[in-house]
Amino acid sequence: MTETIALPTPLNLRGRRVLITGAASGIGRATALVMAQLGADLLLNDRAPLADTRTEVERGGGKCTAAEGDLTSDSFIASLFADSQVHALAHCAAVLDSRNWREDQNWHERFHRVMDVNVRVPLNLTTAAIDHMAERGGGSIVLVGSVAGRTGGTSNFTPPDYAASKGAVHALVKWLSRQAIGRGVLVNGVAPGPVQTPMTTGFTAGRQLPLGRLGRPEELAWPIAFLCTPAASYFSGAILDVNGGAFVG
Repeated sequence: MTETIALPTPLNLRGRRVLITGAASGIGRATALVMAQLGADLLLNDRAPLADTRTEVERGGGKCTAAEGDLTSDSFIASLFADSQVHALAHCAAVLDSRNWREDQNWHERFHRVMDVNVRVPLNLTTAAIDHMAERGGGSIVLVGSVAGRTGGTSNFTPPDYAASKGAVHALVKWLSRQAIGRGVLVNGVAPGPVQTPMTTGFTAGRQLPLGRLGRPEELAWPIAFLCTPAASYFSGAILDVNGGAFVG
């Protein structure tokens, strides 16, 4: 007799609290709206005001709490996990300085800032999340990398500090997944191509991409949400390339 395997319900976040960083705009905001549709209880974070995202989530019947603050503060990171259980983390926050770095007299300071926000913060945040989730039965974590971390950038628009920082994020996904999987926590990533967000204002090469356009934030939000659902229960250390064909590897 063939054994019947009970599969997890796909794309369902009911009963799960999800922390989403960078939720005021762009991919983070789109991820909040998608996860709210899937039934998640959201904890939203950004340094920018979150009122618009929160209003849109609640208008659609979703439940969310806003936690505005700076993730470069270790004490603020700790506070995000202090009050209630977090089942999943989608880390979408990052910085990109599109000014010509060769002409930037303060490029050393800029480099350190980009590395601080784009590399140190996800390491600290994810480490705290793993400890929190492991003590409560496990969870899921998604870090947002970039096609720039795969290729060094799809055009001259991409500065070296950003490309290097996103390559580091991809390495962190692999390293953290090995540290966390034995504790019941799954760590994965997505690597977007150029997406229509405030971060890519001024990027004009969308027609040169294989798909002929920039990505839309919701086209990243769905893969991120998927990796936080029970449907992704066998994913660990994976980086999903969502780039309209800009990188095929």
